[in-house]
Amino acid sequence: MNTKSPKERWNVSFQTLKLPIIFVVIFSAVAITLTLLLDNLFYLFNFLYIGIAVALGIFLNTALPRSRKPAGRRVAQLLVGLYMLGYLGLILGENMQMEGFWVYLLSGVFAGATIHYLVAKIFGSVIYNRGWCGWACWTAMILDYLPYKKPKSPPKKGLGAFRYVHFFLSLSFIIIVYLILGRKEMLLDPGWELNWLIFGNIAYYAVGVILAFVTKDNRAFCKYVCPIPVLMKPGARITLLRMQIDPAKCIDCRICEKNCPMSIKLLDYKNKNKRVSSTECIFCNTCANLCPTQAITSSFGIGDKVVISKAKQTIENSKGEEQ
Repeated sequence: MNTKSPKERWNVSFQTLKLPIIFVVIFSAVAITLTLLLDNLFYLFNFLYIGIAVALGIFLNTALPRSRKPAGRRVAQLLVGLYMLGYLGLILGENMQMEGFWVYLLSGVFAGATIHYLVAKIFGSVIYNRGWCGWACWTAMILDYLPYKKPKSPPKKGLGAFRYVHFFLSLSFIIIVYLILGRKEMLLDPGWELNWLIFGNIAYYAVGVILAFVTKDNRAFCKYVCPIPVLMKPGARITLLRMQIDPAKCIDCRICEKNCPMSIKLLDYKNKNKRVSSTECIFCNTCANLCPTQAITSSFGIGDKVVISKAKQTIENSKGEEQ
């Protein structure tokens, strides 16, 4: 006899398997397509590995007992982050920093960082929002273990603009060295790529840790410094995958808002009967995991209108007819 309460049990069902299966299918399609187009089995392994790692994390996040759900995202972060930084970066010598993407893009090289940024961070955000930031970023993989998971104060207004400054400085540096100074061979040198990756990440971690302790916010680096969201925000505005709050279940306790690592005013969307369309949402599921009434879920759909399943719509319509 199982004496555990529902909150302490695993939940293995179609509902907890549905989203992981969708992710495996999407990444499998990308893996097969790129393998056939580029005639390279590496892409089959690469995207299947990442897709399965993220799917495993999503499954654990939904199926684990309530108190252990955050472990699912941690698993995905470690599996993907260590693979990207350790194997692709340090072992294979790919510069997975944004500068590596610019260099490959200007060189017309459709491989490595180019494919990663196009699939994971530009076109991918149209499907799964800024899920990369929440589930796979190797910088946040470390910063999320710092003690300030719950922001102690509202975001610093205006500081987010530095992300755009950082973005354009990164692009300008590559354009100047590559096009104006004509040092293409230097930027494509394996030694340069590896050194940029190593020292760039050391700088990122250092700034991220300092900012976290100064602002008492683990995600301060993500909010104010990281240039990657500049690439992801256009897709995140029209993304298919979003969080939504069921007004019938929500009790306005604001636990979701108080614990949101990106400081999003979630109830503003609920009050407008809209899905969460903030481009700051990293799809970390913290709000859903902590909601005492399970009012917060994820949904696939077009636009920001709350997505209601057919079964739920039928029940609501019948209730309306009875009234």
